[in-house]
Amino acid sequence: MGTVGDCFDNAAESFFATLQTELLDRHYWATRRQLATAVFDYIETFYNRQRRHSALDYHSPTDYETITAVAPAA
Repeated sequence: MGTVGDCFDNAAESFFATLQTELLDRHYWATRRQLATAVFDYIETFYNRQRRHSALDYHSPTDYETITAVAPAA
């Protein structure tokens, strides 16, 4: 990704470690297509929408957006 100690390297390593722990180590897939579908579903439906993130004060991204939404002007 970048130079040694780059924050983007750490973020990618953290994500892939989480993916490994929460999905890949818990299941077995008979085909690559099943695996690809499972990874897509994990990222799009769970990780990006439901999983609690420490950077968001342990709220899910959806909840955090709701909490921090600005009220529309009258």
